[in-house]
Amino acid sequence: MSEKQTYDFLIVGAGLFGAVFARQVTDAGYTCLVIDKRNHIAGNTFTKEVEGIQVHQYGAHIFHTNDKVIWDYVNRFATFNDYRHKVQVNYKNQLLSFPINLKTFEQLYGISSPEEAIKHLESVRVKSANNDFESWALSQIGEDLYKTFVNGYTEKQWGRPAKELPSSILKRIPIRTERNNNYFNDAYQGIPIGGYTKMIERMLQGIEVRLGVDYFEQREELSQLATKTVFTGPIDAFYDYRFGALAYRSLDFQSEVRPMEYVQQRAVVNYTDADVPFTRIIEHKHFDKVNTPHTVLTKEYPVDWNRGKEPYYPINDNENKALYLRYKALSENDNKVMFGGRLGEYKYYDMHQVIGSALAKSSKYIEENK
Repeated sequence: MSEKQTYDFLIVGAGLFGAVFARQVTDAGYTCLVIDKRNHIAGNTFTKEVEGIQVHQYGAHIFHTNDKVIWDYVNRFATFNDYRHKVQVNYKNQLLSFPINLKTFEQLYGISSPEEAIKHLESVRVKSANNDFESWALSQIGEDLYKTFVNGYTEKQWGRPAKELPSSILKRIPIRTERNNNYFNDAYQGIPIGGYTKMIERMLQGIEVRLGVDYFEQREELSQLATKTVFTGPIDAFYDYRFGALAYRSLDFQSEVRPMEYVQQRAVVNYTDADVPFTRIIEHKHFDKVNTPHTVLTKEYPVDWNRGKEPYYPINDNENKALYLRYKALSENDNKVMFGGRLGEYKYYDMHQVIGSALAKSSKYIEENK
């Protein structure tokens, strides 16, 4: 290690991937410097206390997994409550149970048995040889349910016609014919009491963290500080958009404090009308309950991404997947950098998948460098 190289790892991004990776290699005896361009840790899982309520600053984050190893891991750093995610849909001012389940069929069609629900679905499905989002959705739930729950919301979220989207987006959402309105089926679910920021803070305990540091503004100087860089930002930005920019969707958030105990029955209400500009309203108090005479609501507006906007969702269509593979090939021939997280790996990861990736990559490095 040269005089300039003070650390084994420069970790760019103090979010979930960066924090888990830093914790693992630090515990294995390596030294780390973690930087983040924002003025806070925890990345998009950042929770901020607003008048006594833990507010998810960058959209709702619900932890869920079937992997006991990952569940045990996060429980080292936080105590989780037993929150179960149940969503409602507002379609033309009618509140409906979501994901689609027996209660939904009852609300819309007066259907009250699983057998009737199955028969209804079989009668409305539209068969198609295509595998785009819209064709797959119609083949599963028919036109009426598709318009009510899926079409408007999805096209707002992704900013393009449903026919241009991969069906994998919808396959994440369960469709049920029994009376089960849990959004997730995973064995382990919950929200860290006191918020995700405290959990990430504990992960990073004893590790040097510098906030408000833009890697690209000090790239040469920062890279010289460490033997290896772990980069959790956009992989295309790291390579100066050599092959062109990958596509993302961004979000804008509008929050307000309301002088009442609760406004919504659920933490999240999706607005599926195409002409309503936001996709959902989040009421944060449901996630980590506290006794206050007020509540905090956030409206979520999907917007086009361009350089300078925060990238939230990779658009994993065929064109962008092919472009990502070109960047990934560059990274595989670069032994001084490792990529991780939604942006570094260009994947629509859930939180437990980000943690799994960080654990796997850190373990592989530690094993190979014994």
